[in-house]
Amino acid sequence: MATVSLENINKVYENGFHAVKDLSVDIAEGEFMILVGPSGCGKSTALRMIAGLEDITSGILRIGGKEANDETPKERDIAMVFQNYALYPHMTVAENIGFALKLRKTPKEELNAKVKEAADILGLTEWLDRKPGQLSGGQRQRVAMGRAIVREPSVFLMDEPLSNLDAKLRVQMRAEVSRIQRRIGVATVYVTHDQVEAMTMGDRVTVLRDGILQQCDTPQNLYDNPDNVFVAAFIGSPSQNLYDAALTEGARSIKLGSQEIPLPEAVRQKRPGLASYAGKDVVVGMRPEHLPAAKPGDTGPTLVGDVDLIEALGSEQVVHFTIDAHRVIAEGALEKDEAEAVGAGEGVSRVDAKYPVKVGDRVTFAIDIEDMQFFDTQTGLAIRG
Repeated sequence: MATVSLENINKVYENGFHAVKDLSVDIAEGEFMILVGPSGCGKSTALRMIAGLEDITSGILRIGGKEANDETPKERDIAMVFQNYALYPHMTVAENIGFALKLRKTPKEELNAKVKEAADILGLTEWLDRKPGQLSGGQRQRVAMGRAIVREPSVFLMDEPLSNLDAKLRVQMRAEVSRIQRRIGVATVYVTHDQVEAMTMGDRVTVLRDGILQQCDTPQNLYDNPDNVFVAAFIGSPSQNLYDAALTEGARSIKLGSQEIPLPEAVRQKRPGLASYAGKDVVVGMRPEHLPAAKPGDTGPTLVGDVDLIEALGSEQVVHFTIDAHRVIAEGALEKDEAEAVGAGEGVSRVDAKYPVKVGDRVTFAIDIEDMQFFDTQTGLAIRG
């Protein structure tokens, strides 16, 4: 096992494109680190630099404490699992898994033992004599992982390995990959553009945008305490509701369009930095689950919106509504077509499945005010202490 350390890593291509900018991340032994971000953010480039498939323009890469910039991929003792399985169709599962060991001239008894162990871990024992064409997509992906496991590398690298699977199988394989990674206990760097995948699999998640590190933290901290508007918008599904707003004098309330929401003392104490924004514009964020439909007798702050669309999911309703405030769209946080589809004052709420609501209703939503997030309108940075 080994650690991986990226110290001010840069990648500049010959045409001048700066793909990765001063990226610094430390990955501990056995840690499952996710690199996530929109298309073109530099996550796959960063992974390929760790693998030795891309040259590092500047900065230092260390694997197991040893500088690895000039080492070949073979010398780095890494194993990579790609988006396409790249299995040999004429070989059996056992032959595919053991192929790298065969090239090393590993003794047959040892090779067979390692293939069997990998198959046990991956649940492939009964398929060892099958050809890849006889397997499902998930099984083929497990074979590709088995080929990496038998090499017993110091570091695993995975580049969107589940993106070719259908939605249901992808959910199942997320749990499988996490279980396997924890069992083998090797530092793993996993690239995905799917933030749900990132949140459900990683010990920590590194969020990239335009080649720049936005935040590296545990999934829960990314969700609860995003460092900036981009992370707030990118992490979470449905996306966080972000609006232009104005703090009143003394930061005692916030104006959201024509509605004024009081800010209790507990909120001002939790975020003392708000005091310096009194009388100024800010960006305010509210997660959909922090805007449930108000119940009779609720006395806390509320937000009133007109319902445009309802998605009934069985366990809950996702209610889309509109208010007369300006919705903030963080550049790159949504795909272009998604961003264009968001209305000027659109918001989203998670509502109890049994709550009576229909399109056209005016609904009062209860605000979990202490979970409200605030950001600087110019820098996009979170307002905290």
